Amino acid sequence: MKIAYILNTYPQPSHSFIRREVQALERQGVLVLRLAMRSSDMPLVDPGDKEEAARTTYVLKLGAARLLFGLLAEATHAPRCIWRAVWLALKLARGSDRGVLRHLVYLAEAAQVKRRCFAEGVDHMHAHFGTNATAVVMLVQAMGGPGYSFTTHGPEEFDAPSALSLGEKVNRAAFSVAISSFGRSQLSRWARFGHWDRIKVVHCGIEPARFENPVAVPEGSLRLVSIGRFVEQKGQMILVQAMADLVKDLPDIHLSLIGDGEMRADLEAAISARGLQNNITLTGWLSEADVKTELAAAHALVLPSFAEGLPMVVMEAMAAARPVITTFVAGTPELVLPGKTGWLVPAGDYGAVVDAVKQLAATPHDAVVKMGQAGRDRVLQRHDSEQEAAKLAALFQKAVAENRR
Repeated sequence: MKIAYILNTYPQPSHSFIRREVQALERQGVLVLRLAMRSSDMPLVDPGDKEEAARTTYVLKLGAARLLFGLLAEATHAPRCIWRAVWLALKLARGSDRGVLRHLVYLAEAAQVKRRCFAEGVDHMHAHFGTNATAVVMLVQAMGGPGYSFTTHGPEEFDAPSALSLGEKVNRAAFSVAISSFGRSQLSRWARFGHWDRIKVVHCGIEPARFENPVAVPEGSLRLVSIGRFVEQKGQMILVQAMADLVKDLPDIHLSLIGDGEMRADLEAAISARGLQNNITLTGWLSEADVKTELAAAHALVLPSFAEGLPMVVMEAMAAARPVITTFVAGTPELVLPGKTGWLVPAGDYGAVVDAVKQLAATPHDAVVKMGQAGRDRVLQRHDSEQEAAKLAALFQKAVAENRR
C-alpha cells in the first residue's frame, strides 16, 4: 500500500508530529510519498526535518509555466474530469476569502499531484490540516485521482469552517481524522449526519523511546519552559505579564521561551519594559535534542494558549515526566488532569497563571515528581506513535479496499 502525504508546507519546526507519523507508518510497512506545495521559510534546525526536506517533492518549484502546461495536458487527456474539478474549485472559491484565482492555482497543483500519484502507483492520499492541502486532494479526486482523507488539528480550521468548506471536505473524504474528541465534535458540526461515522479520532503520537529514563525533576529555583510559535494565540504575552508579578515573590524564577515568530519583537520589548531580561530567555527554535535538554532542566511546562488543537509540546513535557500548566481549551482537558498531572487555568487569565505557578512553587518536590510521573504514564498510554500509526494504517487499508470495489 502506498500513500501520498499532501501538505502545504513541509517540514516545519512546529510540525514534527507529521514527521513522526509518516516515519511510524513506514516502520509498519506503509510506503509514503511526500508531496508539499512549498518548503518552509523558517530555518530547519533539527536533523530529522532536514532529512525529511530532502525526501519531499515540492510542487511549486516546477514554476508557473510547467504547472499550467500540466493542467492543459490533463484537460486534453480527461476533459470531463477537468470540468468536474473546475466546477468544484469555483464552488470552493465562492465561500472563500481567497478568490477564484487562488483556487485555480490549487487546480493546477492538483493536476500535478494527480500525475505524480499515478506515476508512483499511489493508492490513497492523505492531507494534514483542513486548509488548502485538503482542497488540493479533493480536486485531485474530482479529476479522477485516488481517494483521500485528511487530519484536522485546529484551531485554524475551526475558526473558519465555512470559508474552508470544511463540511464539503469531510463529506467527500473516505474518512477524516480529528486528533481529539473535541476536534471530532467540531467536524460533526459541519458534516452531514450520515457521514459522522467516517470521522475518526487518531491522536498525534510521541515516540516513547525518545523519552526513556527521563531526567529527575530538579530542585532549586523554579524553572519553567514554554514552547511554541510566537503568535497571539499561544499566549506568551500572558506569561510576560505573569512573570512580572511572580518575580516579586520568586526573584530567581526563570522562564525559557522556545520558538520564534512574528511577535518576537513585541515580546522582547515587553520583557525589557518590565526589566525581566534575567528571568526570561528567548531561545529561538531548537532541535528536538535541545528541547529535551530544556525540559530536563525545567520543573514544568507552561502553555497559556488562547486556542489549540491538542498541543504536542504538552505531550512531550508529560512524556519527560514534567507537570503542565495550561489552559481549558479544545482537546487539552482530555489529556491534562488538574491536580494529578498539572494545572488547567482559564485562557486569557494571567492572574490564574500566576496562582498556578505559585501553587507549583509551594508543592513539595516529591509531589511534583509524582505528578510528573502520572502525566508520563497517561501520555504514554494514550499517545504512543506506533499505536496511533497502526490505527491510521488500518483506516488507509480499509479506504483502499473500498475504493477498489
